[in-house]
Amino acid sequence: MSQTAKTPTDIALLADSLTASANELHARVLRAINKNSATHEEAQALFDKEVALRLQANTLYTNAVALSARELAVPRQHLLDLAAQARETIRKIERMKTIADIAGDLLSLAAAVASARPEDLAPAAESLKANLAALKDSPQA
Repeated sequence: MSQTAKTPTDIALLADSLTASANELHARVLRAINKNSATHEEAQALFDKEVALRLQANTLYTNAVALSARELAVPRQHLLDLAAQARETIRKIERMKTIADIAGDLLSLAAAVASARPEDLAPAAESLKANLAALKDSPQA
């Protein structure tokens, strides 16, 4: 595989990772609801982000050929690693606001790839990295 997401398969791998993150977000919200650790508004906001993340992943699946033809040159492994780290964080973290921030960052990242706007990719990735790094320094993580 290439170092950058230049092929339809590379784009589909990113879509797979985003779908897995949406699955983890869904499971996490259900756990929070069952434990009564999320308000109705928090749960609804996270479900909305889950749906949006699935839509972005589906957009990547359906547009993989067109996106790869534009040679977006997305750093494939870097994005896959970020998405995996976000997914694991969503699974573990208890704070709903933090989960919402991470899900929003994943959406921004997916939107940048789906719209073939590399200028939006770096800020989205940096925001996600900053949110994940802040959790490492937090005693509540």
